[in-house]
Amino acid sequence: MSISILGRRYANALLALAAEQSTVDMVGRDLADFARVWDENKDLRTAFENPSVSLDARRKILREIAETSGMQPLLRDTLLLVSDRGRLSHLPEIAESYEVLAEERSGKVRAEVITATALPQEYFDTLRQTLERVTGRQVVVVSRVDASLIGGVVTRVGDQVFDGSVKHRLDELKQELSQ
Repeated sequence: MSISILGRRYANALLALAAEQSTVDMVGRDLADFARVWDENKDLRTAFENPSVSLDARRKILREIAETSGMQPLLRDTLLLVSDRGRLSHLPEIAESYEVLAEERSGKVRAEVITATALPQEYFDTLRQTLERVTGRQVVVVSRVDASLIGGVVTRVGDQVFDGSVKHRLDELKQELSQ
């Protein structure tokens, strides 16, 4: 997912406040849970995207969700602010950015691993251990499947990309043959 500047700004502010209150992990968990509910519940998204739903009704919905789920007050207040500004559609970006920033803050590095097919967890555990030895930091592996790779693996750690995909190799061969 591409993270917008707006998503990063809200996440950065939320992380700074959570750090002051020593609730970084709890806020992160609650934010991830709410983002998952947001993503899975079309009716919830529709209520917040529908201009005929009043600001008070939206605030009431958010407060009820926060109370029912035991959400951190800081996150509840942040979501109310984001909603009041009509920016809850950016929630997935805010949640993703918060997670990345919280990982960086704790000294972890994120490795995005894209494979052509689903691989067993043992593969990712071994890869994580190898990357931790190479980087000297704790690594969080985030995996996803992209069948267009045909085969192989693409790994992104920070700004470095290791492309061992069949698609990449075929593109290289195509370029060599066209010269």
